[in-house]
Amino acid sequence: MNYSLLYKISISLLLARWKQTLVAAVGVTFSITMFIALLGFMNGLNDLLDGLILNRTPHIRLFNEIKVNQHQPINTDKEFGKGHNFIYSVRPTGSRQAIYDSEPILRAIEKDNRVLGVAPKITAQVFFNGGTTDITGIVTGIDAATESKLFHFDDYVTAGSSQDIDIISNSIILGKGLAEKLLANIGDVIQIITPQGERFSLKIVALFQSGIQEFDKTLSYASIKTTQKILGKGTNYITDIQIKLKDMSIAPTVAKEYAQLFHADAEDIQTANSQFETGSFVRSLISYAVGITLLIVAGFGIYNILNMMIYEKMDSIAILKATGFSGQT
Repeated sequence: MNYSLLYKISISLLLARWKQTLVAAVGVTFSITMFIALLGFMNGLNDLLDGLILNRTPHIRLFNEIKVNQHQPINTDKEFGKGHNFIYSVRPTGSRQAIYDSEPILRAIEKDNRVLGVAPKITAQVFFNGGTTDITGIVTGIDAATESKLFHFDDYVTAGSSQDIDIISNSIILGKGLAEKLLANIGDVIQIITPQGERFSLKIVALFQSGIQEFDKTLSYASIKTTQKILGKGTNYITDIQIKLKDMSIAPTVAKEYAQLFHADAEDIQTANSQFETGSFVRSLISYAVGITLLIVAGFGIYNILNMMIYEKMDSIAILKATGFSGQT
């Protein structure tokens, strides 16, 4: 078989109707380019949204959830005590939010080979004094260095340094939306009021912006020691333990293990963000469905162009066969 001759004939036939050849080539190139661009855009969007959520979410969160008191009067009744009772009259006033023996728990978790890192956290509800108006907000006590290492906290700090809350006493990092409400900036001193009526003065050392406006209007961050001082608690007071694993897929199993071992409530990232994962799956499914549909439609268009080109070259094909070429060469 003379491939050189076949190559020359093919080039001659393609160049004889170069406009049709160009249209076919552009059609193939455009369809494949749009398919790659669409999938790349959707994958990039999913990665962006995953980063916004997963970077700031621990794989496992240990905490004490406020539960209904199990010692209800109806359970002591001889007639109804053995049944399933859904009447609760004693409120959960005695629930403790702090984690028992937080220091030994932190040391035990750090020694686990499956754990990448662990960060303590305290959540305190306060009121930010804005003149004659008190703005409801939340002060989150964190270890700035650990929070930045495990959860990329520094990426959301738009002004100042997050490390200053561990260096400067009685300092705070405000959300950008909250700072705008208080007409405050870095270096200003603001006042907060606890639910118990205690008043504290805190210096703003940095501003952060999470990208979620409602969070930025209420959230603020301080050091663990400052938050404990605001709440009037001891140095062992911790409300949350955030755990980052080396393998996120084992989070549900490890969470159940820690819940039984440390007698605390444990929430894994899959449970906490189940709706978000469903949304990511649906977006990926839609992108692949649209992409495949685009390829099929483009494929039929390309086939139609090539088919018409072959019919228009039937006379050339007939001449080639008459000169001895077969349909298989």
